[in-house]
Amino acid sequence: GGVMRVFPAIDLRDGQVVRLRQGDYDRMTVYGDDPARTAQGFADAGAECLHIVDLDGARDGGPRNRDAIAALCRLPLFTQVGGGIRSQADIEQTLALGADRVILGSVAVTDFAFTARMGKRYGDKLAVGVDARDGMVAIQGWKVTTDQPSFAFCKRLLDVGIHTVIYTDIARDGLLAGANLPAYERLTALPGLNVIASGGVSYEREIEALRNLHAAGVIVGKALYTGRLDLKRVLAIARGEAEPC
Repeated sequence: GGVMRVFPAIDLRDGQVVRLRQGDYDRMTVYGDDPARTAQGFADAGAECLHIVDLDGARDGGPRNRDAIAALCRLPLFTQVGGGIRSQADIEQTLALGADRVILGSVAVTDFAFTARMGKRYGDKLAVGVDARDGMVAIQGWKVTTDQPSFAFCKRLLDVGIHTVIYTDIARDGLLAGANLPAYERLTALPGLNVIASGGVSYEREIEALRNLHAAGVIVGKALYTGRLDLKRVLAIARGEAEPC
């Protein structure tokens, strides 16, 4: 229950705020060189949460961009940080930087025994990013589709004490319209699972649809930077105080 949380996203590379086009490091747009200032702008608009992706960490492993992450985590926002978290040391280091929650990526799929141990140890301090294509979990930047059904995988995460999943349905390439709302509907029906929707959310009606499905949260990234979505409006719709245009 409760209000759907809105997580504006900051992607970090070399200490800058960037966006990659379709995950391609060679096709990158820089949106600013002061991540804390960008995040302060989100806070000024009313945001209470922040989703941080360490792109250098995702590529090289372990938390990189440590100064930028620490600066972001000092702001009065609930922060979740992902990108290259592959070991207990990575989890510890990221929590030490001030993160409220740490996101495991592909390792959650490739090494479930590790994930189970970390879930028992860190519990609500952990979330898992689940990328799904046609109902199956995909890993390695979506290149590999596994034989793991995504719904069953989320149930396994619950069983080991991980209650939050950041779920991206990649077949839809970001449009929550149509085919994948049923996926979110099914997931949000799992008792105890907090589903944070991610992946190219671009329209106010998507925010409303997710709210109506009782998603725990939604990540909004590129649409904020391009001006397609206005954060104040998104927050108001998430709270049920405004109708989508």
